[in-house]
Amino acid sequence: MRPRRDPRAERQARFIPGTERPRFVLASAPEVPSARPRRDPRALRRAATIRTGVRPRIDWHAGQPGAVGRAEVVARPISAPEIRIVADPAFLVLAVPDHPGGALSDHDRELIGAARQLADVGGGAVVMLTAGDIAGLAEAGVDRAMAIPAAQIDNYDPEGRAAAVLAAISLLKPRHVLFPESGEGGADLARRVAALSGERLFSGVEALSGGRASRRTQGGAMEMAGALPCLLSIAENAFGVHEGVRHEARKLDAPEFSAMRRIENAAPVPVKADLLPLADADFILSGGNGVTDWKRFVELGQALGATLGGSRVVCDEGHLPRDRQVGASGSVVTARCYLAFGIAGAPQHLQGITEVRHVVAVNTDLHAEMIKRADLAIVADAQAVMPALLQHARERHHG
Repeated sequence: MRPRRDPRAERQARFIPGTERPRFVLASAPEVPSARPRRDPRALRRAATIRTGVRPRIDWHAGQPGAVGRAEVVARPISAPEIRIVADPAFLVLAVPDHPGGALSDHDRELIGAARQLADVGGGAVVMLTAGDIAGLAEAGVDRAMAIPAAQIDNYDPEGRAAAVLAAISLLKPRHVLFPESGEGGADLARRVAALSGERLFSGVEALSGGRASRRTQGGAMEMAGALPCLLSIAENAFGVHEGVRHEARKLDAPEFSAMRRIENAAPVPVKADLLPLADADFILSGGNGVTDWKRFVELGQALGATLGGSRVVCDEGHLPRDRQVGASGSVVTARCYLAFGIAGAPQHLQGITEVRHVVAVNTDLHAEMIKRADLAIVADAQAVMPALLQHARERHHG
């Protein structure tokens, strides 16, 4: 006869006394003592609980060996950012930025990137000549900083800036002097310095390699300088910015100079955006087949100060003149911002905006090619977005 099992007795036999909670060990798997202590999460949690207020706080460092009461704060040394110092440069490259409003522009950072490329080839250093102190030069890749006191140069003083550059050239004897090829004053300053110094200026440089500079002519062909000249002006969007380690940006004393100020007063003259060619426009508001309220479209362009453009379909239907067509069969634009309303994004149109910096697209089709090309996309009807944007622009204009 088979004996009857007693589960309660078997369970009681496997009970291990002396533990905080009942623990059972199977008879088939006897407990083997281990050298590693068994972790008790509940005990660790109780040891880490600090009751200093209404609600308990858990500090996991408090329960660690050697910790008394609250966790000890261990001060870890923070390593200083790496700074590259060119103590004894083989030569100098002088960069003269526009720095409109007292800050480096994107074009100025590209200018420093080009100067950095020339200096790093043979162990040179980049010196930047500015009007007043400018922030962010070390991160931009500048080795030496020479600041002309702002009181010596007005906001628009081409003669004074040219005299300051010539004085810096006479003092530093740089191998190359770089200017931005821009309408902010860099292009004009480069030509003034070239005329006063008698040096040749190679303008609109788009590439530097092998000790030569190259640029693209109006016909599209590449023109290359046989020997790298002293004066160079750098085209916009042609060079990358410096993204490496910080540089020293050591301050140098500004040179003394004197200039006859012939211009007593100067002020910018506003130009209507619609009078600008598309190829020269910096901000373009473009419409496509998804726009039906063209009166509101024109009002929005005036409120934003944007140059109007459109797709081929829009120009074929007569909503915009033919010279406002953007695309491979129209105008290839290089605007900083391109705001597209209701444009699907045909391949010919996308070819015309390949060099645009930022694209903002408004379209009802989430899978439109223009939405894929855009840096910022708004999936909505153009007729609903234009009035809201127009109201916002007018509110900001009137404060």
